[in-house]
Amino acid sequence: MFKTVCDVVEYGFPFAFFSMFFFGIIKHIFDHNKLKQATQQLRIEKQQAELNYLKSQTNPHFLFNTLNNIYSLARDKSDLAPESILRLSKMLRFMLYETNGEYMAVEEEIKIITDYIALEKLRYDDSLHINFNCDIENMKQALPPLLMIPLVENAFKHGVSETRNRSFVDIHLSVNQRQLTFCVKNSTEKLSDERNPKEKIGLANLRRQLELLYTDYDLSIQQADSVFTATLKINLSSHV
Repeated sequence: MFKTVCDVVEYGFPFAFFSMFFFGIIKHIFDHNKLKQATQQLRIEKQQAELNYLKSQTNPHFLFNTLNNIYSLARDKSDLAPESILRLSKMLRFMLYETNGEYMAVEEEIKIITDYIALEKLRYDDSLHINFNCDIENMKQALPPLLMIPLVENAFKHGVSETRNRSFVDIHLSVNQRQLTFCVKNSTEKLSDERNPKEKIGLANLRRQLELLYTDYDLSIQQADSVFTATLKINLSSHV
């Protein structure tokens, strides 16, 4: 009997120790994974909050610039002022009710760009040349809403509005095999020797959004002679 008890103690204690050690490791792994998930969720929520903040900056910035354009028409008592207000109303309705989701179809993005160009054209005569062409593999391709409009807005506000002669805006959008290329060229009077022109708030805001949304992208700006070029390239498959 004594030997049996000793045998139980001798062989049972190592087993109990091993069991406690094993379950301790399991608990540590479980707690670590739980903490990792919580940290990841917090990071996602923080990124989403920043994205919402950036979008909340973009929309008022866009609205402010557009209202300034309409004010110029109204001040000059232009007959185009009512039409510009109507176009802006349609755009704002779309922005308020159709762009709250995480994605929108590329055809909707094209529509908002087209409407914005039409609104801007009301301010200029026929001396302004505008070209907007697309090469889209799938018009239902999903994109984050209003991602490209800052480049178009920048072309008008900081480009053709300050160009005295031969003003133009040339826009090309292609989306093929999940690769997006959006190139906007515009005339400018500001000649600069700087290789990296200072970015306006719209471009800086866009660059930060891209950092939060994608891992494979490139946004480059160049100013040479009397032409300003902004080129955006995104591998849409690299969405985080």
